[in-house]
Amino acid sequence: MTSPKATILYVEDDPDSQTLIHRILTHNGYRVLIAPTGLDGLDMARQHHPDLILTDINLPDMSGREITDRLRADGELCNVPIIAVTAQIHDFERRKTLVAGVNGYITKPINLQMLVHTVEECLAGQLPAPPIEDLDEARRAYHQELITRLEETVRKLETRNRELQRLDRLKDDFIQLTAHELRTPLTTVYGYSRLVQTLPAIQQLMATNTEANATLTGLLTAIERLHAVVDEIVIVSRIASGRVDLRLAYTNLAESIRQVIVDYTPVLTQRALQLQLTPEDWKISLVADKQMLEMAFSNLLSNAIKYTPDGGTISLYVERVEDADEPFVRIVFQDSGIGIAPEDQPYIFDRFYVTGDTQLHSTSKAAFRGGGLGLGLAICKGIVEAHQGHIWVESAGRSETELPGSTFYIELPLTLQLPN
Repeated sequence: MTSPKATILYVEDDPDSQTLIHRILTHNGYRVLIAPTGLDGLDMARQHHPDLILTDINLPDMSGREITDRLRADGELCNVPIIAVTAQIHDFERRKTLVAGVNGYITKPINLQMLVHTVEECLAGQLPAPPIEDLDEARRAYHQELITRLEETVRKLETRNRELQRLDRLKDDFIQLTAHELRTPLTTVYGYSRLVQTLPAIQQLMATNTEANATLTGLLTAIERLHAVVDEIVIVSRIASGRVDLRLAYTNLAESIRQVIVDYTPVLTQRALQLQLTPEDWKISLVADKQMLEMAFSNLLSNAIKYTPDGGTISLYVERVEDADEPFVRIVFQDSGIGIAPEDQPYIFDRFYVTGDTQLHSTSKAAFRGGGLGLGLAICKGIVEAHQGHIWVESAGRSETELPGSTFYIELPLTLQLPN
């Protein structure tokens, strides 16, 4: 098979023109790449380094002049011949295009013989001589055109940004109202379910009837899970609206982490997960909202449990850092689990962001690869930032075979004061 004579990139949004140019140039032995937009053309030029670029002037996203400008500023592509294929026949429009840096023109409708001849000349280095007429007026007009397009783009972006902000507010309001509407009847159901658990007749029935015990246990577990989900939605809606009311008091980290570990001990035992920590290290006091901190710790431990296979290890560390401008405490949750892909890490603390395939999603806060609504880490971030702290994650990547693990860091200031 004969190798193509050269690679030609054609930037054109019209399908008929694409087909025509592709057929003619391919028939003449050239390799032809088609880009339907200006941005696609820039990407393909940088990827394939064509020998010649043909570009329409009027494109949906950017003009052929702007494409030429960008290519002339690229050190690797600045010398590639660029030919404008355009229906603009007015001499002043052509001069504006020459100012941008094109080497020549092919006028639409295309003369196919002229097309092939022009391509051959350009590839042979026989570029058209630049015009000798004064281009100052065309240069000023071209610069004004760029400024006008920039202004139009900025205005469109501002309009779209305002619309996105409006939709975001509507979404937050909907989430908040829905959570409160659910919470009112659910609180009643939850209260009655807890009451049912204390009734002697129900306790006796559960003790003597296996089916009744399984049915009631499943029902009560589901109610508690739904109650926890609604609580999460309420909390995250408060975080989103900046209405996190901290009840600050002197808090001992050892007491907080001990309570969290007690809650998850049955799960850790069931899944043979080894929890490593030195209790003495956690005897650090600071001003914080104890309940909120325990919620953040609980979500981080739950996250580590969900993404660590049975038999894995979860390590908790804490240290007091005094040699800083402002002393702080650093808390670390490290697991030997499947890790987090690099593309997920910038978004891992966003509300409703879930990694992996949602088709494989299972609603559990303890099962391996169990899931939720994607609120746990968002809640952690909101709580930590409400304490004027920082939270981030480090992971070498995601792999269910190599198990690179993840490490979550929290830094909380030791300078937070009790309110007067």
